Amino acid sequence: MNIGEAARQSGLPPKTIRYYEEIGLVVADRAPNGYRDYSGNHVHRLNFIHRSRDLGFSVEECRLLLSLYDDNARESAEVKALALSKITEIDAKLERLASLKATLQHLAETCHGDHRPDCPILEELSGDKDCCPPASSLETDHRVGTGSSPR
Repeated sequence: MNIGEAARQSGLPPKTIRYYEEIGLVVADRAPNGYRDYSGNHVHRLNFIHRSRDLGFSVEECRLLLSLYDDNARESAEVKALALSKITEIDAKLERLASLKATLQHLAETCHGDHRPDCPILEELSGDKDCCPPASSLETDHRVGTGSSPR
């Protein structure tokens, strides 16, 4: 099947499929005319990658999951450990997001939201510490996924 049909069956855009082929996650066959030729097995692997990515696994983690999937001598403990590690990562992101929400909620509550130009939200974003007393949730850099240290 051509890339359009593989895209339709996998729910992935052709551009993403080409990228996955470029980095070696999926290797399409080539028809005599040079076009990519995908089999049902290719679509199955694309679906596997798609579901893995939807669960938050990185491209490299998908590569590892595919290698484990292909290895009939694998131990399920390896797969479980990878899943548990991903759960820990998700929990940490959820905590950062909850903290981010609390910070934004605090800033929104302190902003009058009227015709005056003073705005604690903009003052906090600019780093003006005199704008309002810092809430404990404002003390830490809460950018999700950055692993940043306190300001």
